[in-house]
Amino acid sequence: MNRHAHFFLWLRWIGANALAEMLGLGATFVLDALILTRVAAAHSITASLLGIVGVAATGALEGTVVGLLQWAVLRRAFPAIARRARVLATVAGAMVAWFLGSLPSTLMDMGSQEGAATAAEPPQALVLLMAAGMGLFLGAVLGTPQWRVLRQAVRGAWIWIPANCLAWALGMPAIFAAVDRAYPAYEATGSIAVAVAIMALALAITGAIVGAVHGLALVKLAQQKS
Repeated sequence: MNRHAHFFLWLRWIGANALAEMLGLGATFVLDALILTRVAAAHSITASLLGIVGVAATGALEGTVVGLLQWAVLRRAFPAIARRARVLATVAGAMVAWFLGSLPSTLMDMGSQEGAATAAEPPQALVLLMAAGMGLFLGAVLGTPQWRVLRQAVRGAWIWIPANCLAWALGMPAIFAAVDRAYPAYEATGSIAVAVAIMALALAITGAIVGAVHGLALVKLAQQKS
């Protein structure tokens, strides 16, 4: 592959990730909202634990959409990577990430059900910093199963894990910021369509940011392979 081919690989990768997160993560958010609404209405620790399992299961939806759209780009540069292997690796990483990501809020909710005092909401800057830390950790969770597949097709695939960490350290705050904007927009306008549009745009931007970052690692791997 020449320089132009590598550049277009990067652009296709950004586009695939933008679409994948808008569709996959967006649909997962909808399912999770339904699950968490029922959990909140139940007011029980059992319901909270079942909610964690339910949220983790919805990660399969995001993983499938992301895995398929990423593979559609990968197959040209890395034909040795099978679609099934890539999708299953992405699903596994997404489910574990959703499980771990839902634990803190669920445990805090369980604590409040037991009579603990409700903590004050932290400043947005601190929330975004915590989101970046979460993205750094969950990026490794998402990237490790994919690395196990990628290393069978190219040497030096280990860079995929730190690339995912950096990508999601930048992408996760964008998601938190979008949620922080979407709900007030809904309250102000009373329009679900406005809130959905804000989230859809934000998720597409998040996917593009994430794709642009770990897409650089992908291009590096494609360069050394060619």
